[in-house]
Amino acid sequence: MTEFTLFGLTQDTGKQKAIFGIFLILYLTTLLRNSLIVVTIKTSQTLGSPMYLFLFYLSFADACFSTTTAPRLIVDILSQKKTISYKECMTQTFEVHFFDCVEMFVLILMIFDHYVAICKPLQYKTIKSQ
Repeated sequence: MTEFTLFGLTQDTGKQKAIFGIFLILYLTTLLRNSLIVVTIKTSQTLGSPMYLFLFYLSFADACFSTTTAPRLIVDILSQKKTISYKECMTQTFEVHFFDCVEMFVLILMIFDHYVAICKPLQYKTIKSQ
């Protein structure tokens, strides 16, 4: 089985612990904020406009996107064996590309929604109801 060796950002154990802490805090903050947005939009009765629906999917896709790479990075920073199999690498690459495409698609839909709302405000409800 083919494996890739991950060298990491540094070989110094003190710096590795600092990097581990930074990445863990950033990952948990990203996950918490995106989860908070998803839960708020899902549970609120007043946030039913298309903008909030797009924001819901964008936050969900961003949480999934960061979850595909960050946990492996965080674990590998402190582990002694820093290898990843070819199959895991290809799976991670597919997931990164998939969730990145989902984010771009949602952003394109948000742009179209904003365009219609700004350039055709009187026809907005008619266009969106179709």
